Amino acid sequence: MTQTAKNDTQSTRTTVRTTDQALALVIGGTGKTGRKVAGKLAAQGRPVRVASRGGEPAFDWNEPATWTAALEGVDRVYVTYYPDLALPGAADQVGAFAEAAVAAGARRLVLLSGRGEEAAQLAEEKLKASGADWTVVRSSWFDQNFDESFFLEPVLAGEIALPTGDGVEAFVDTEDVADVVVAALCDDRHIGRTYELSGPRLLSFADVAAELSKVTGREIAYVPVSGEDYRAVLRANDLPEDFAELFTLILDGRNAHLVHGVEEVLGRAPRDFSDYAREAAATGVWDVTS
Repeated sequence: MTQTAKNDTQSTRTTVRTTDQALALVIGGTGKTGRKVAGKLAAQGRPVRVASRGGEPAFDWNEPATWTAALEGVDRVYVTYYPDLALPGAADQVGAFAEAAVAAGARRLVLLSGRGEEAAQLAEEKLKASGADWTVVRSSWFDQNFDESFFLEPVLAGEIALPTGDGVEAFVDTEDVADVVVAALCDDRHIGRTYELSGPRLLSFADVAAELSKVTGREIAYVPVSGEDYRAVLRANDLPEDFAELFTLILDGRNAHLVHGVEEVLGRAPRDFSDYAREAAATGVWDVTS
């Protein structure tokens, strides 16, 4: 999921300035990857502006009039789309934004996309057609979906019920995604490249439940459900039923193999899910009080 895998959104504006470096705009700057990208850029002394619907100036994907102020003075942009790049209408909005960014002088665009998602690839093509100096980062599902996003409540409840059968996914850590994005924003060698990112091993959701059970010290079960049952859960929680379709990427096996973008860009191996789980558990995020 690109946000699936992948949902970077909602932030406040932050600008860190230096004397002679180009300003980067980070869309979704308090999301799972966006806040880390912004933090890493700032730690390097690079100027960064964080975009948000509630910030000043405001940025809203559904209100193109808000894009102008967010892009003012910007040289490069990390583009994340909310709620998900694979949903209807996303490609057209990303394409329109890319054209606006290039027209405003921000030629360097790095897009967070998803592995194996044809709809997300439509957005990639729209962004490329803008004439930008582009880089595409296609990510597997995030480890952090289990402690920062829609899988957190099921983990706390002790039951992860999903329509994924025995399918496997190469979950990737957002620290690795953010490091790749920062490299793409700052190094011309990544212009015109598409990188696919995964973790170092394939895991089923049953494997994930076992890993989480180990680090939390309590039983967390994986329960396979039908697609229709899962859609009913989405409806009951006022969530888009289209999210259910994203699980077909796991069921049909298209991403059931490892890719090596992390090693290619960073020259090191990606972080393992067990390391993520152990560190997340130490924060107390999965503690359950009686």
